[in-house]
Amino acid sequence: MKLDLDPLRSFLAGNPGADRVVPPTGFTAWLTLFAAGAMAFLAVFALALSLATGRLADRWGDALARSSTLRISAPEGQMVAQTEAALKVLQTTPGITTARALDGDEQRALLEPWFGPDLPIDSLPIPQLIEIIESGDGYDSAGLRLRLAAEVPGAVLDDHTRWREPLVRAASRLRLLGWLSLLLIAGTVAAMITLAANASLAANAQVIGVLRLVGARDDYIAQAFVRRFTLRGLSGAAVGMVLGCLAVLLLPSTEVGGGFLTGLGFHGWHWILPLMIPLLSGGVAYFATRAAAQRTLGNMP
Repeated sequence: MKLDLDPLRSFLAGNPGADRVVPPTGFTAWLTLFAAGAMAFLAVFALALSLATGRLADRWGDALARSSTLRISAPEGQMVAQTEAALKVLQTTPGITTARALDGDEQRALLEPWFGPDLPIDSLPIPQLIEIIESGDGYDSAGLRLRLAAEVPGAVLDDHTRWREPLVRAASRLRLLGWLSLLLIAGTVAAMITLAANASLAANAQVIGVLRLVGARDDYIAQAFVRRFTLRGLSGAAVGMVLGCLAVLLLPSTEVGGGFLTGLGFHGWHWILPLMIPLLSGGVAYFATRAAAQRTLGNMP
């Protein structure tokens, strides 16, 4: 099946006679270009925000889902015995790949961000922590808690469920906010281009009247406005998209700190997605201008 590109070529080439109806420069031209460019610039960041929160939710969710922590609180004389008993229970539990007790330096590193580097960990009754790495199928947390309660009374299992669920839920809401922002941006572009098209139609009312007198049909006149404003929306959005991508490239890389803001960007094939923004902007401009032209021409005497 051969795709007919003649209508597209005709639209891009335009009609020199009809194009004279729409002023090539002026307030409406700059308003359309600026609105499309500014909204495309913001759309790049909204898209990057949505993708970054998705990656962050997956990374945090996967990391917390594969690991658990066992905390042992016991008198000083029983700490070593309960730790060894807990390790034996964990090593014989199906679904657990490794289990190891953190040493003093590792526990001090975990507490250092809150209490500073000079924390006298050896003289404080700090619980013993055991890191648990589970296999892909996971383990039976309810059954493990029953075994620990019987054999290691001072052990408390934290499977990170209470940490994982709020993180995933918050990231999902941020992702939804990013897509909602894209819809609002598209609506703003449509509104601004509609205002610009109405202003241009009103400014050229006398020219439109003369064209009607010589036999020009409303579809012919509307096509001139639709083509000019569609190309303006497309070109303005292209410039805004390029500037937005350059701004994203200037952000720190993920390796700098590993945080959320340093990961705000596009990875791999996601760089193709910003290229869709000018096309979508051109589509919004096409339908917004067409609706505005048909409505305004229909109301003209």
